[in-house]
Amino acid sequence: MDTLIIGGGLSGLALAEALEAQNHDYLLIEARERFGGRIKTVFHDAGYFDLGPAWFWPGQPRIAALIDHLGLQRFDQFADGVLTFEDERGQVERGRGFASMHGSRRLKGGLEALTQTLAARLPDNRKRLNAPVVTLAHSENGVTATLQNGEKLKARQVVLALPPRVAAQMTYAPALPATSMHAMQGIATWMAGQAKAVAIYDRPFWRDAGLSGDAMSRFGPMVEVHDASPTSGGPYALFGFIGIPPQHRTDAEALRRDVTAQLVRLFGKEAATPKALYIKDWAFDPFTATDVDKAPLHAHPTYGLPGTLRGLWDGKLQFAGTEVAPQFGGYLEGALEAAENVLLTVQGNGTGHAHAD
Repeated sequence: MDTLIIGGGLSGLALAEALEAQNHDYLLIEARERFGGRIKTVFHDAGYFDLGPAWFWPGQPRIAALIDHLGLQRFDQFADGVLTFEDERGQVERGRGFASMHGSRRLKGGLEALTQTLAARLPDNRKRLNAPVVTLAHSENGVTATLQNGEKLKARQVVLALPPRVAAQMTYAPALPATSMHAMQGIATWMAGQAKAVAIYDRPFWRDAGLSGDAMSRFGPMVEVHDASPTSGGPYALFGFIGIPPQHRTDAEALRRDVTAQLVRLFGKEAATPKALYIKDWAFDPFTATDVDKAPLHAHPTYGLPGTLRGLWDGKLQFAGTEVAPQFGGYLEGALEAAENVLLTVQGNGTGHAHAD
């Protein structure tokens, strides 16, 4: 039985690699022009800087095993030095504590090294970019996916390896139960409302001043800042999560000025002239976020696969992606956990052949 995987982020890529190893007949399609989903790394000179997730942690066995399996290298987040704190008036204090991300790990080459290595291991005839799906139709023969360009792909079963809210924007024929659609729309997409800024410098001047690069702010626009430098050498960087709501950060130039001004307040005048300043606003990425995701998350959601999303279309419609992982939902580990869980179901459904009409 053929398996169509919709979504080429970490979960879809990991599932595809597992199916490839078993000579299973599958096709992985991705709406974007790149694989990786919310994993996105920018490269500047010899440096690499993650605009999406950046960290993983001890006690997450799948991501550690995958990194070893692919021959990649991890390193510890820089955490030496003093924390900087900015109060609600923009007054800066130091010495309130030490680096909050001590013990977290990062990947040499950025996390895109992980997704690009996975994608490169898949044969060209098993993967496609620029292939957004608009309609899924179920019949006794399987599932037909209609792409935005009108092309149709037929498969025995489909795995939705993307945020459930994004999947809910597709048209389903016959329509899914109202309880299932409600469940999909109710699962918050992890980090979808976030924007992230990365400021790149020739020298880690904050380290020279005894600072870790960690900062917490009640003034903004960034609520949290960390050192984003490569494992060794330069260039060096600071990155921050932007805390103002999406509707108030639509003026890109004003946001860049405010981010730079805050870095100067936090770390001194040397922060005023970064070599480059990248800002990625995930809330306005249509393949990541929906309008509902623009509302702020005040706590880590409780994730997992709701009962109303199980067994849809006689078991031919399955879900992967970090939001349906029961233990590590929201994390990179959760993306791999979800892929691992759905693999068991996909294997049980046999093999077939994918083709385009």
